[in-house]
Amino acid sequence: MELQQMRYVIALAEERSFTRAAARCFVVQSALSHQIKALEDELGAMLFARTSRRVELTTAGEAFVIEARATLAAADRAVASAAATTGEIRGELNIGVIPTVTAIDLPAALREFHTSHPAVRIRLRMGSSDAFVTDIATGRLDAAVLGLAGPVPPKVASRELARERLVAVIGPGHRHQMRRRLRLRDIAGETFVDFPEGTPGRAQSDLAFAAADERREVAFEATSTEMILSIVAEGLAIALLPPAVVPNVPALRTVSVPDGPTRIEYLAWSDFNPSPAASAFVKLLSDDAG
Repeated sequence: MELQQMRYVIALAEERSFTRAAARCFVVQSALSHQIKALEDELGAMLFARTSRRVELTTAGEAFVIEARATLAAADRAVASAAATTGEIRGELNIGVIPTVTAIDLPAALREFHTSHPAVRIRLRMGSSDAFVTDIATGRLDAAVLGLAGPVPPKVASRELARERLVAVIGPGHRHQMRRRLRLRDIAGETFVDFPEGTPGRAQSDLAFAAADERREVAFEATSTEMILSIVAEGLAIALLPPAVVPNVPALRTVSVPDGPTRIEYLAWSDFNPSPAASAFVKLLSDDAG
C-alpha cells in the first residue's frame, strides 16, 4: 500500500467525483481509478460504492479514510520535522477563518508568513467557529480565528485577540437613523437579519437579548455578512454586527448600542504536538496582536 493511493482515496472521498479527485491530484482519471481499484483488491474490500452518477464511501471506506488521514498527517509531519532541524519549515498549514475577522489583518499576516516560509503550503477555509474548534481538536485544522460570545472550549489552546461591542446597522429611512445610540429595548421590536440560529455568530446577540429580558424577531437568516448587509440596505431588517465589517456607504448607518452584545475574537490552535508550520503561524499572529 502506497501513501499516494491513500491520497487518492481521500481525494475521492471528499470530492465524490473521479473527475474532480483526479484534477485535485493532478493525474488522469484512469490512473486514479486504477490505483483505487488496485488498493481495494489488495485490501479485499470495496472502499467506494459506485454508480454512473454517484460515488460514496462504504463502511469499510469510512474506516479506511479515518486511518489514512492520520497516516498521511504523520508522514507529512515527519518530513516537516526533519526539515525544521535544518532551519527550513515545510509541510502544510490548514487555517480556519470566520467571515467577520476584524482583530487582525489576515491577508497581510499570510503574506508575511509566506515570505518567511515559502515551502509551506497554506490552505485557508471559511466557516463557523464551532466547526473549527472541533476540527482543531481532531487534527483537521492547525489553527483558526474564532468569534465567540464567551470563552473557547478547553479542548483547544487559545489567545484572545480582541473584544468589541456590536453596533446596530440600519438602512435608509429607518426611524432610528438620526439616533447616536440605542438600547436593546429600543430595537427589540424591530425585524432582524442575523446568522443562522445556533451558530456562534448569532449566539452573542441572542444571549444579550435574553439577558436584557427582551425578545426579538429574526425574520431573515444568512450565512454571509454581505447578504446580511444587502438585506439591511433594502430596508427589510436591521442587524447587529462588528463595526469594522460595515462599509461606509449611504445605504447603511451604524448606531452604537451600549448594552448590546459583545463579540470576542480568538486565535485557537492545538497545543498537542503542533507542526513546525503551525507553531510558526501561531507565533506570528500572537506577535502581531501584541
